[in-house]
Amino acid sequence: MSNENFVDYVKIFFRSGNGGAGSAHLHREKYVPKGGPDGGDGGRGGHVILQGNKQLWTLLHLRYTKHVFAGHGVSGMRNMMSGSDGKDIIVDVPLGTVVKDAETGEVECEITEEGEKHIIMAGGRGGLGNTHFKSATNQTPRYCQPGEGGVEAWKIIELKILADVGLVGFPNAGKSTLLSVVSAAKPKIADYAFTTLVPNLGIVSYRDIRSFVMADIPGIIEDAHQGKGLGLRFLRHIERNSTLLFMVPLISENIRKEYDILLNELKMYNPELLDKKRVLAITKCDLMPEKEWKKKAKKLPEIPVVYISSVAGIGIVELKDVLWKELNT
Repeated sequence: MSNENFVDYVKIFFRSGNGGAGSAHLHREKYVPKGGPDGGDGGRGGHVILQGNKQLWTLLHLRYTKHVFAGHGVSGMRNMMSGSDGKDIIVDVPLGTVVKDAETGEVECEITEEGEKHIIMAGGRGGLGNTHFKSATNQTPRYCQPGEGGVEAWKIIELKILADVGLVGFPNAGKSTLLSVVSAAKPKIADYAFTTLVPNLGIVSYRDIRSFVMADIPGIIEDAHQGKGLGLRFLRHIERNSTLLFMVPLISENIRKEYDILLNELKMYNPELLDKKRVLAITKCDLMPEKEWKKKAKKLPEIPVVYISSVAGIGIVELKDVLWKELNT
């Protein structure tokens, strides 16, 4: 997926429809010159509804949408005929979408399932016709109720990628290379920092017909939780991954230190991320003899550790086994 086609943040002005006014009509026909009230109720204003759609992967289709307005309800009519409801507007969004109030930043809803719907802007209620105000002391009320106005506000629509395994590592840790080897994804790969500028998803086949989804998240750097590097823009995507695969190259000066820095960045961004299952992949093992691996990797964290080389194919099957076990226990 090209950088231009990955959109995970949009700000849109939504407005629901006004409710239709009730009718104050009095019944009249040839032999009934002074009939009673027969005004119908006004129709409900249209809702603005967000709906989960698993066929969508980004918010690209909303990139140039700035205003979304629902239809207004129709006023009531004679013979107690109610006005029709305003047209609802249904906006499809990818699974993992979060809706926030643009002013307060408060999260209003999250959409995580196919077909899941949330009314983010309710239409105004229709007004009551004069038939509702008839009483023993007021046989012919000549008034009705106006429709309720709709509501409007700016909303922030954010996407947090849903994946089984999220790759966490510094730039050039080998995340994109691993994803290209274990799946059909074709992320950009090059020997410089921040090659990956957008998250990439790949479906990893595992023994027969089983599979799981892996997400390559753009590289984290120290103080990313403060907005440095790609910072807060992509840290939110890690929140929706079931298992986190930390990736540190074997040639790093201090593997444990790099792991601790990555873990601290996640903690500073959202402490709840520490509750997720973790696996450590020590990458680029083809660059050193096997007998040197464990000498180089000392005092490792007490989590599953796998030595791999995506280029040489070392440890890839074992890594899949470990990840599958973590996902299913």
